Amino acid sequence: MNSQALENMNDQQKENWADRLLAEYEDGRNELKAMGNKLDLENDLDKQDKKQINSMINDMSFSMKWMKIGRRPGNMRGIDKRSAYQRRALIDMDIFPSLDIQPEERVLTQEEREEVIKILAMLSHRERQCYLLHMANGFSLAEIGRELGISKRSAQQYVDRAKKKVGGIIEKAS
Repeated sequence: MNSQALENMNDQQKENWADRLLAEYEDGRNELKAMGNKLDLENDLDKQDKKQINSMINDMSFSMKWMKIGRRPGNMRGIDKRSAYQRRALIDMDIFPSLDIQPEERVLTQEEREEVIKILAMLSHRERQCYLLHMANGFSLAEIGRELGISKRSAQQYVDRAKKKVGGIIEKAS
C-alpha cells in the first residue's frame, strides 16, 4: 500500500487496515511456529532451518510490537514520552535492577530510594540520562549515543563523569 493511498483513508479504514495487517502477521508467525515444531533437530539441515525460522519469528514479533505501540520497541524516548520518562527515572525507582550484588532480587527501602534520588539529583541532566540508560537499562554506549543523538564518545564521557560523581558521593557517605 503506497503512502498516498494511506493518506486518503479515514481513521476507521486505517484502523481496520492495521488490524488486518496485524492479524496476517499473527497468522504468519503461527505458521512459522508450526513449521519449526515439525523439524527434526537431529538433522543438520533442519537445525539450520529451525534457526532461520526462529529468526523470522523474532522479526515478525518485533514488527508486530512496533505496529501495536506506534514506535520502535524498547525505545526509551519516543517524542511523545520524553518528559514522562525523565520524571519517571527519579520517581519510579522500580525501573532499577536490584542494587544487591547477589543474584536474588531485593526491594529498596524508602530510605534507600530517597538516597538514590538524592545521588541522581546531583548529576547533570545529560549525565543522569546516560548513566540510567547504561546502568539501569543496560544500553551500550553506542545505543545511548543513537538514542540521545550524541556521539558514542560523548556518551562514554557522560557515563564516566556520572560514575565518578556517584562513586565520590558514596565514598563520602561511608
